[in-house]
Amino acid sequence: MGRFFRDIKKYYKYAIYSGRAGLKAEVANSRLSWLWWILDPLLFMIIYWFLSQIVFGQRTRYYMVFVFIGLNMWDFFQKSIVTNVRVVTNNSSIVTKVYLPKFILVLIEMFKYGFRMAIAFGLVGVMMILYRVRITWKILFVLPIFFTLFLLVFGISCIVAHFGVFIEDLQNVAAVGMRLLFYISGVFYEIEPKLKGISRIPGTLADIMIQWNPISFLITQCREALIYAGNINLTMLCFWMAVGFLLSAIGVFLIYKYEKDYVKVI
Repeated sequence: MGRFFRDIKKYYKYAIYSGRAGLKAEVANSRLSWLWWILDPLLFMIIYWFLSQIVFGQRTRYYMVFVFIGLNMWDFFQKSIVTNVRVVTNNSSIVTKVYLPKFILVLIEMFKYGFRMAIAFGLVGVMMILYRVRITWKILFVLPIFFTLFLLVFGISCIVAHFGVFIEDLQNVAAVGMRLLFYISGVFYEIEPKLKGISRIPGTLADIMIQWNPISFLITQCREALIYAGNINLTMLCFWMAVGFLLSAIGVFLIYKYEKDYVKVI
């Protein structure tokens, strides 16, 4: 792992510069500029609020904040992974001309989506004030929660970036898989009451869908820390953090081992 940290130290400035350039390019021709990074999840939040609260008559405390947290974490998770499937191929002009550790390309995409998530979470803070959400010391748990999210996304992204070079249709498969995962991750509904309230789903299966889906678990824990001051499952949080480290190590290993073959395939 020494090589990994040396490369991070050597190329992190390039990653930040490239990420900033990518963010500027996204809004270069937009009248609303960076406001779209807030409006996109905000408009989806309003749609889900209408469907859940008005059409289906569900009642969830602090629902607008509840959904906005889920949507922003999901967008970072989903967009980072799906985009990174083709990140090496999409940057073939760089990959074929100069040496650059390919996981740096992954970090650039994560930086862009992470920055957008950070801006949107500023609005979460405003909404918490407007809804008079009680702030407790448990808000500090968002730090290990987001660190775990970053590790998992980086590890998965490195792995799919490697296989995406050799498997042309992997991005389509990833997009379909993410669509399925979205609906079972409790992004816009309370996953535990919903699942446990359905008798056709055995209790064991419900627990698996709650605890063993990493993005569902992290979204739930973030909501508990920010708006409900609930108990944080430290055991599962440490477990997913360890999984994130493992996936990151595997992803970086695959990239280092096979990155010379990428140029031949591209």
